[in-house]
Amino acid sequence: MKKIILSIVLLSLGWATSQAQTFNLGVKAGINLAKINADFASEENRLGYQIGAWARVGGASFYVQPEAYIGSKGNKFISFTNNNNTEVAAEGKVKFTTLDIPVLLGTKFGAKNLNFRVMAGPVVSFVLDENSTFSSAYQQATDFDNYKNQAFGVQAGAGVDVGSISVDLRYEAGLSNISKSEKYSQKPNLFQLSLGFKIL
Repeated sequence: MKKIILSIVLLSLGWATSQAQTFNLGVKAGINLAKINADFASEENRLGYQIGAWARVGGASFYVQPEAYIGSKGNKFISFTNNNNTEVAAEGKVKFTTLDIPVLLGTKFGAKNLNFRVMAGPVVSFVLDENSTFSSAYQQATDFDNYKNQAFGVQAGAGVDVGSISVDLRYEAGLSNISKSEKYSQKPNLFQLSLGFKIL
C-alpha cells in the first residue's frame, strides 16, 4: 500500500512539474465531520477542525495539489445490550490530532477568477496526539491498547475558486486499519469543508 501511494505521488508531481504553467500557494482552514467505522459497535460522528497550507501546480486545466494541515478527528463508540439499541452496555471515545498530507490530482474549468474544480488522490495521516477513554468492558472485549501512528486513505471532492478565495468539499475514506487490535478493524472516514486563501 505504501509503495503504491508513494508511486502515485511521485508520478503526479513529476507530471505536474513537466507540464507546469501555473504555481499557486495558499492557506486553508475548515471543519471535519469524522467517524471511525468499526464492526463491534455503533458510531457517532464527531466535529473537528483542520488548518494548514496547499500548493497547486499544473496547466490550464489539470493540476496537482499537495497539502499539509493539522486536523482533529475522532469517534464515539456505543455498544448496546439488546437488538432495539436502547440499553447501553459500554461506550468509549477517541480523539486524534493528525498531520494530514494529501496529494490530489484535479481538473478545473471556467474563467480565471471564477472556476470550478474536481479532485481526488491519496492521503497519509500521521497521528501527533491520541486521547482515548474506554470502559473496562471495551478494553476486555476489543483489546484496545493503542492506535497506529499513521493511516492511509483517499480523498475526493469538488471546489470553487472566486478570485483568491477557494472553497472545497471533500470525502475521505480510510484504506488502512488504524487500530493495533488484532480482533477488530477501525477505518477513519470524514467529510471536510474548508475555506482557502491564495497568497501566491
